[in-house]
Amino acid sequence: MTQEELFKKLVAHSKEYGFIFPSSEIYDGLSAVYDYGQLGVELKNNIKKYWWDAMTKLNDNIVGIDSAIFMHPRIWEASGHVGAFNDPLIDNRDSKKRYRADVLIEDFIAKQDEKIAKEVEKARKRFGEAFDEAKFLETNPRVAEHRAKRDAAHDRMVKALNDNDLNELRQIIVDSEIVCPISGTRNWTEVRQFNLMFETKMGSVSEGANTIYLRPETAQGIFVNFLNVQKTGRMKIPFGIAQIGKAFRNEIVARQFIFRMREFEQMEMQFFVRPGEELKWFDHWRQTRMKWHRALGFGDTHYRFHDHDKLAHYANAATDVEYEFPFGFKEVEGIHSRTDFDLGNHQKFSGKKIQYFDTETGESYVPYVVETSIGVDRMVLQVLSASYEEQKLDNGESRTVMHIPAALAPVKAAVLPLVKKDGLPEVARELMHSLKFDHNVQYDEKDSIGKRYRRQDAIGTPFCITVDHQTLEDKTVTIRHRDSMEQQRVAIADLPGIIGEEVSFRKLFAKLS
Repeated sequence: MTQEELFKKLVAHSKEYGFIFPSSEIYDGLSAVYDYGQLGVELKNNIKKYWWDAMTKLNDNIVGIDSAIFMHPRIWEASGHVGAFNDPLIDNRDSKKRYRADVLIEDFIAKQDEKIAKEVEKARKRFGEAFDEAKFLETNPRVAEHRAKRDAAHDRMVKALNDNDLNELRQIIVDSEIVCPISGTRNWTEVRQFNLMFETKMGSVSEGANTIYLRPETAQGIFVNFLNVQKTGRMKIPFGIAQIGKAFRNEIVARQFIFRMREFEQMEMQFFVRPGEELKWFDHWRQTRMKWHRALGFGDTHYRFHDHDKLAHYANAATDVEYEFPFGFKEVEGIHSRTDFDLGNHQKFSGKKIQYFDTETGESYVPYVVETSIGVDRMVLQVLSASYEEQKLDNGESRTVMHIPAALAPVKAAVLPLVKKDGLPEVARELMHSLKFDHNVQYDEKDSIGKRYRRQDAIGTPFCITVDHQTLEDKTVTIRHRDSMEQQRVAIADLPGIIGEEVSFRKLFAKLS
């Protein structure tokens, strides 16, 4: 199965089992907008809890807020979004499809890396144990050719982006012979800049209404509340403010399911530090955030850092945490050293003094900021992608199973009476009701026990609890573990402890200490 086929199956599975639906589907949908179903919303909320608690409970100098989506339009002038929040876009005249020029080039660069990896694998099979990978990469002419193409495109793109040279971006696409994925042609338009902010009106009548924007990020709501939080919370530098909320971007090139959408949710934390100490804290949060991702157990090799070639206008350091999706390594979180750009500009544009008096140094200054910003929807897609498996069993059968970490799983346990008679359903329902005060638990009595197990595997339920005739005699049940499919006999009285320990966030948090 190719990665593309796997991804299509994952998208279909997400809809079939109630994780994610196309929005407004009965009206033929709305491009790049999705709704979370009954299981998807539970998964999403659990991911948010994992992030929120890791930030605000494990760090005694980080607190949270929830700022409004509607904000004064001058905020977006101060932040630079009105003048500089643009994407370089290019159209293919034959397919009538629009693409981000830099993404087309990045995909071309990634293909060169894939070609090099294929050459290595072919050589490894040919030479066996005698294969010297380092020497092969250094001397093979085909590898050298792919690497030269990659490096040339990369260096030219970095310079073009830094120089804001749209003509050069187009020329790289032409010189690299990049084709439209839909039409297969190279009939490209010029590259143009497109502002991503959604405009709307606020006011009782259209004539007197003011133009405002749906926020394109949640960070500015934190910055304009810096003094409110610092004073009321008596916060001392260094400290952080965390927020989870919706953001909106008029993405023309929305694609890859929920990876890039027009309405999405962010988990952001702005960490305020002394000027001159920002790079020390940047490195701290760089390592801390990678540890948070890897604690989920999806394999360390599936993550990597990608340092930015082009820094945003406000940053002096920036890196991304990338995860290996079925469509390649892509960003799930950004860590940025934003300097004093945001607070400094809000001080300038508002005319209000936004400074911190440091009692240790006796100075007043505008703090510097280190940001961690993660997309909730991308995290959902990462968890679904990493968890999905089609498994061949020893008995010749197969199953689709979602290996979702127990703490994040939408449903923690399913209670199943072996048969629908002899008082077993009544005992099973009573057990389900006793567990539901602490966990999201399902009851299922339809079809054979094997089919019920498969249904729970497909939604990622860590435990299936079967009530049978022995239960009536000795108050024990069979608990089945999703990943291993092992079954054990346990006392009903022990179930809360067994399930509680396995689905607790404690195990994840212990890895972060």
